[in-house]
Amino acid sequence: MSILTLTSKKEAQPAFSLDMLLHDKRYRGYTIQIIALMCLMLAAAWLLDNTVRNLAALGKDFSFSFLWTAAGYDINQHPIAYDSQMTHGRAALVGLLNTVILAVLACVTATVIGVVAGVLRLSNNWIVARLMGGYIELFRNVPALLCILVIGAVMAQSMPIPSGYRGAGEMAIAVTNRGIYVPQPLFANDLGVLDLGIVQPSISVLAVITLMFLSLWLDRRLRHQADTVQSRTGKRPMLWWKRLAVLVLPTLALLYVLGFHLGYPELRGFNFQGGLQLGNALISMWIGLSVYTGAFIAEIVRSGIQSIARGQTEAAHALGLHSGRTMRLVILPQALRVIVPPLTSQYLDITKHTSLGLAVGYMDLRSTLGGITINQTGRELEGILLMMAIYLGMSLLISGLMNLYNNRVKLQVR
Repeated sequence: MSILTLTSKKEAQPAFSLDMLLHDKRYRGYTIQIIALMCLMLAAAWLLDNTVRNLAALGKDFSFSFLWTAAGYDINQHPIAYDSQMTHGRAALVGLLNTVILAVLACVTATVIGVVAGVLRLSNNWIVARLMGGYIELFRNVPALLCILVIGAVMAQSMPIPSGYRGAGEMAIAVTNRGIYVPQPLFANDLGVLDLGIVQPSISVLAVITLMFLSLWLDRRLRHQADTVQSRTGKRPMLWWKRLAVLVLPTLALLYVLGFHLGYPELRGFNFQGGLQLGNALISMWIGLSVYTGAFIAEIVRSGIQSIARGQTEAAHALGLHSGRTMRLVILPQALRVIVPPLTSQYLDITKHTSLGLAVGYMDLRSTLGGITINQTGRELEGILLMMAIYLGMSLLISGLMNLYNNRVKLQVR
């Protein structure tokens, strides 16, 4: 009876009072958070009110209507149709697409450079290891803008002028001081374009891309079925001819039906006509960001490889795997668990470093919406806020995709 009485007294809670919001540890944390949130909201309200008052004093209002007015300026490289009579919104879209194209290209090449340099940095060959070490130390300690400017100067000053190719006829690749000209994919039986209002993508290109993704999905299904058979019977069925047929034949058949061919650049007058032109600004940004970020990725790859226990390599060698297959099949798949998280930060840095294109004349989002459009319309606040929102959206998208991939390769704990 006495034990029940003591238990009931211990569980009895004191009546709530206001002083418990500060003196009782059960409520103190919530009280501090609410006060901090209220102070933050008051600061945001003051900042917003101050901004509105200052805009009113200058005779301005807050509006995004400038996006529907004529831009009045040209963009030297545009992946979609654009001319100077189109709107500032269209110019911003072109700048955004240029930013995305540059970011994707730089992320891919920087990853390749970083993985190769990181693996070779651990080579037993003294010369190779020191060369990779020199590359890493050089580009990690040089500003990205300087790398871009140097490559831009080399492209503009060292490459031949277009007239130097006179008499050469059609060419597969032409490297000039105005850029690099490469063959352009064309379709004799083009299916037309899909009018989405803002953009008009080619139906033929969409069909080819869709079929390629479908082939990759079928190939994955074949490999999954082979893994199931192997786990059940201990023997893996021969798949190479099925995988080759699934991956190659449907795409080749569709390209044949569409009349796929390449349009080669040809010198006409003082410049090349036909083909695709990769301007010097794009090349400078692409190579500059790739070699700069590749040095950081190389160190990430090196540290990821060294985080794997030495016994993994010895076990693979004991099974008869040579060094190349050991690295590709045993070490790198495990190292990805360490590599992927910091690799995400490097991809985000590449995306934000695309804004350096202004220094070499690359018309990205910073140069269009955050540059010429703001200067012409006087809508600094709206332009900067919109640009910040776009960069934030791209960063969140990259982080989300990399997190999904990280969840696939990370160690599953049960």
